[in-house]
Amino acid sequence: MLPQSTLEALAQELYHARKARTPLRHFSARHPEMTIADGYAIQREWVKLEQADGRRIKGRKIGLTSRAMQLASQITEPDYAPLMDDMFFDNGTDIPAARFIAPRVEVELAFILGKPLKGPEVTLFEVLSATDYVVPAIEIIDARIEQFDRESGAPRKVFDTISDFAANAGVVLGGRPIKPMDVDLRWVGALLHKNGVIEETGLAAAVLNHPATGVAWLANKIAPHGEQLNAGDVVLAGSFTRPTPAKAGDAFHADYGPLGSVSFRFV
Repeated sequence: MLPQSTLEALAQELYHARKARTPLRHFSARHPEMTIADGYAIQREWVKLEQADGRRIKGRKIGLTSRAMQLASQITEPDYAPLMDDMFFDNGTDIPAARFIAPRVEVELAFILGKPLKGPEVTLFEVLSATDYVVPAIEIIDARIEQFDRESGAPRKVFDTISDFAANAGVVLGGRPIKPMDVDLRWVGALLHKNGVIEETGLAAAVLNHPATGVAWLANKIAPHGEQLNAGDVVLAGSFTRPTPAKAGDAFHADYGPLGSVSFRFV
């Protein structure tokens, strides 16, 4: 593990980068001995800084849920990060692009919990039982740590992404809420339109074969830290499309068929 003072200093850098919209160089290049545990430790220190400003954790996100993304990141499991309350935006609204550095969007399902989930042995079936409803969502991801190094062009490592709130920056919920047992969630599909053109399509089964699998994984993963998923938490289960780049003026519309749609515009 990196020294505690280093973890706190790197969290400070991320905290200020988010506010100033200024990207940072890769932590992993400066600290080649960095580990996944360091990434999560930096995350936790950053959360403390946000909470000191009055922010609160409204839920969690799960990332790197597809096999392709795990191979690209050279890991064998997903990652996770908190969703802070100021990351949520209303469906059908204009979102200031200036709030982000290099925004991209992904199509997901969000689980709204009615009961807490505490590991270490949470199952998919317990997730479905504890979920009040599932709702379509779009996640806005960003890069407070550069996705590619400004000089070498080298991609950031998974340690950098984890430190950077697993790239989370925004959440838009919409569509029609459903009870988790009212539909086979594996077969929920979506069409992602950007400026009227379909950019991505996907099925929720791409998320670990069932999107609730990731929620169970998360509850078990955070248990050793004395943490749990709480009633009322919003849990983004993982994207089933590739990230789509965005800029000011771009309008997005995710069509979930019978589950409705999610839309917004960057201005």
